[in-house]
Amino acid sequence: MKLISYRAQSSTHLGVVIEEDKVLSLSSLHDLYKDCISQEFTIPNDMKQFIEQNETALPYAEALIDCYLNDQEVKDLPSCFLSDVEIIAPIAQPEKIICVGLNYMDHCKETNMEPPSSPVIFSKYANAIIGDKAAIELPINSNQVDFEAELTIVIGKEAKCISEEEAEDYIFGYTIMNDVSARDLQFADTQWSRGKSADTFAPMGPVIVTKDEVGDPHQLDISLRLNDEIMQQSNTNQLIFRIPTIISFLSQSMTLKPGDVIATGTPPGVGMGRDPKVWLKDGDFLSITIENIGTLSNHVKKHHLTKYNEHSLLTSK
Repeated sequence: MKLISYRAQSSTHLGVVIEEDKVLSLSSLHDLYKDCISQEFTIPNDMKQFIEQNETALPYAEALIDCYLNDQEVKDLPSCFLSDVEIIAPIAQPEKIICVGLNYMDHCKETNMEPPSSPVIFSKYANAIIGDKAAIELPINSNQVDFEAELTIVIGKEAKCISEEEAEDYIFGYTIMNDVSARDLQFADTQWSRGKSADTFAPMGPVIVTKDEVGDPHQLDISLRLNDEIMQQSNTNQLIFRIPTIISFLSQSMTLKPGDVIATGTPPGVGMGRDPKVWLKDGDFLSITIENIGTLSNHVKKHHLTKYNEHSLLTSK
């Protein structure tokens, strides 16, 4: 199942993508077919709440979709084209945005860093999250903004001190994240938070695909295009630390919660690893495609100072 969060007619909806270009509102399906299903359940409009109840929510949503697909008399089709709605980030406020650094061998080489002996972990914050088609803003204090295509895990239930063998049971699904990074800020500090967590630096989506539909997450082609040029192209079979290892490793220290997202690292081809280096600029267009999930697209724009911003800068000098 491909789940999506979107806005239409000033309201936020939770939907399921069908036929690649159409979305069905789950709440509309509920209104149409709730009397046809013995199970009683109310579809939330928030993805995080849906994931928190996924053991009930997923079977119920599947039953609604089956009713819709088998209904030969339905008049008011609760579907619309994706091009007619505003796709927003699938999860706007996860409790945790966890990222794994240096998790492809060739990426370690291009950054002149030794392959790690255990997962390198850092965090982003919810202010960085934007959805498909939204703009990545270049911050005023950085001239070296880079891109990173990443397969991202969505946690489905609370996980604490779990083994690698148990990890699969705690995965809800997968999405795409662009781990946008201000390299000059990242390496000026002794840790990476500032360079990784500027506003708009975590484009995510456009969908969450449930794990049953993704298949083997370690056999997915992953690529990133900058304008018309392929910059990153690899396969998740090149991950140094595989997904069960990452989840188990994290759960030894922190309790993972439903809706938490874990970006698994980026393959080679990032801007800082090129000669000459490639930094994002106003007007650029980025698209990340991961097999069995879809394509996340964002444009880049320069941050424009407001009068308040200008006053703040002047008074701080």
